[in-house]
Amino acid sequence: MSCQKAALELNTGSQPGPKSPERTEDVTAFEDYGTGLLENQLSVCDFVKIQKAFESPEPRKIICMSREDFTQKMTEIVGWGTKEEYGELFDKVDVAQDGFINWEKLTSFILLELNKQDERAKATVVPQWKDLEFLPVKHKDNIQKVIFLKSSSHYLTISKEGLLAIWGENLKLQETFPITSDATKLKHLWVTSLVSLENVNKIAVAFTSKEICFYDLLSKEEFACQYKLQGLKGTPICMDYWYDPLDANESILSFGDITGKVQAIAFTAALISLFERPASACEDGEATMTINWAELLSGCHKCCDILEHKLHQGDWVRQVTYNASLDAIISSTTSNTNSVVLAWREKSKKHLHMTSFNIAQGIHAFDYHARLNLIATAGINNKVCLWNPYVVSKPVGVLWGHSASVIAVQFFVERKQLFSFSKDKVLRLWDIQHQLSIQRIACSFPESQDFRCLFHFDEAHGRLFISFNNRLALLAMKSDASKRVKSHEKAVTCVLYNSILKQPFQCEEDTNEDYDN
Repeated sequence: MSCQKAALELNTGSQPGPKSPERTEDVTAFEDYGTGLLENQLSVCDFVKIQKAFESPEPRKIICMSREDFTQKMTEIVGWGTKEEYGELFDKVDVAQDGFINWEKLTSFILLELNKQDERAKATVVPQWKDLEFLPVKHKDNIQKVIFLKSSSHYLTISKEGLLAIWGENLKLQETFPITSDATKLKHLWVTSLVSLENVNKIAVAFTSKEICFYDLLSKEEFACQYKLQGLKGTPICMDYWYDPLDANESILSFGDITGKVQAIAFTAALISLFERPASACEDGEATMTINWAELLSGCHKCCDILEHKLHQGDWVRQVTYNASLDAIISSTTSNTNSVVLAWREKSKKHLHMTSFNIAQGIHAFDYHARLNLIATAGINNKVCLWNPYVVSKPVGVLWGHSASVIAVQFFVERKQLFSFSKDKVLRLWDIQHQLSIQRIACSFPESQDFRCLFHFDEAHGRLFISFNNRLALLAMKSDASKRVKSHEKAVTCVLYNSILKQPFQCEEDTNEDYDN
């Protein structure tokens, strides 16, 4: 089947894995959860009645009720429900077993329960997708990276031959530029990675010429090269960039190379300058400044520090990222020894302490969820493993279901779900809490035993990009109408604003009543 006729197969019924049987329908696991519980059946009017029961005629006096008082008064005031049900509610609220509750304790419990229900609902919502679409790219070689520039609302894609493509937020191709290195004019000079330095309006591109070039997005000349970092001992093949949202001067560029070395440049004055310009340098602000890696190691540039380790010992570093919540650099290889290495920054911020996971057959990729404190790994052995970063002995969970090597994983952060993509072009979405596959999508790409795949989920826009060599496919989420907040059940026909009360008034169809919003 050709790329032009690529099809998307949504299978609501999936094959079970070896240990955890997969769900047979895309339904919410908690659809009927807790519907019979008393606290989930109380209406707003009921809560108003309960609040009045806790109100005291004396100001600042807090009314507390014992279990017996609460069950007796609630059955009388609310008008429905048994004493046993209100007794169970009392016991849930009185976690500390003080023997009494007040209005604050009750509302805190209700809000907590509502929050838990909301989290459970989000975790089991199965996204609906539009038809798979292939974007009209001009890349002739493997696509190496897809990034989104928040500052300009543009997407950038770059391919191995050095062609940089600029896309509008509507995913219309706007321009293409050849990104090359002037250091060497090698026939097989390749681009290996691309990152966006959002805080300083730059991009960094890594080349097989063992250099990293920094391009200024605000330059008069389009994509003018501002810095060239040369003299690296190994070819950088993966990069990551992080900056502190509270202090944009603090940022870290991390990269891994083909020798197994992980290196990072910690910038301390990024908004002023990434590197110090020598006194002998040309005054022309548009001129390219060349920095040698040996200079950085020697400490000549006071505005940045160097961190590095060699724990991967000769294996290609396939992925690297710095995570601020862990204050650690995470990297991975396809080796079964030191498959994932966490390089923790010590108090001085200039030294690293390493821990590692040994994973059978190694992994292709990983992702980290800060709120869940979980690392997900894409196993060559067809398994997706979930790890606590502080427990290296064994994973806290294993997701079964893929029948081929898993080549990409990425968390759906807001919903606390996980995407995984395998070499047989099957995409799965997992419910992390229950470790179940809740969706399976089979993508029909051209038949090929050897292909380069890029997987990138833009959560903010609900767009999933999957590349197959030089082809780029888009899987876009349908808008979720259920998330829209509605103040009226019927169409709103009139809206007026009262300047005295400073309130809007709205009117629905088929009614003469005004509703205060």
